[in-house]
Amino acid sequence: MNEGAYVQELFGIPFNLSNDIPGLIAAAIVFFLLFWLSRNIQLRPNKRQNFIEWIIDFTNGIIKGIMPDEEGKKFGLLAFTLFVFIFISNQLGLMLQLTANGTSYISSPTSNSMTTLSLAFMVLMLAHFLGVKKFGFKGYFKNTYLSPIPFLFPLSVLEEFTNFLTLALRLYGNIYSGEVLLKLIYKFATSFGIASFIPAIPLELIWQGFSVFIGSIQAYVFVTLTMVYISQKVEKE
Repeated sequence: MNEGAYVQELFGIPFNLSNDIPGLIAAAIVFFLLFWLSRNIQLRPNKRQNFIEWIIDFTNGIIKGIMPDEEGKKFGLLAFTLFVFIFISNQLGLMLQLTANGTSYISSPTSNSMTTLSLAFMVLMLAHFLGVKKFGFKGYFKNTYLSPIPFLFPLSVLEEFTNFLTLALRLYGNIYSGEVLLKLIYKFATSFGIASFIPAIPLELIWQGFSVFIGSIQAYVFVTLTMVYISQKVEKE
């Protein structure tokens, strides 16, 4: 719970490998999983094809609930990629954790605030970019900050910062707290020998299952809010 970070310098640039390694592992899992699921696409889908099509329909459904017009169809791949990556990132720490000499090497990428802040920053910058691209800077500024009335300009600016923080910290807080509790259960299991090990087993299983559920919900919430923020920038108020 108080593990340090493993930092290495390359060409004078410090890299926090405690963040980078889990992120790369999650990205690799996503790539190979989707590569495997998408092989041999057929007119009559098999089980693997049914599964990936179900995920695509699910993320498309999120978009249709927010942007039901043709505009929303542009973001199908973004929603799909975000959902799968965040879901896998949320579950990684449940499957694999590696800590040695007080340094964390592998955990859920999303249990680190720098990862979730980076994801939120990229999403919101993309939303602003799309708004400028569609309306031009003047139209974007009016649509984002001066609608419905210019009087609300200070609140609109404040909302951009609160959107950024809530998008990042909601995801981080849920995943980090889940991993903290798993570590506490593990410490309890090893504290008093067999007397604590036996009752810790059902606790671990229950919390593992609940953490999978929370990780799924948080991936859904992140993608939903991403589409909401993009819709606010590309659709007229």
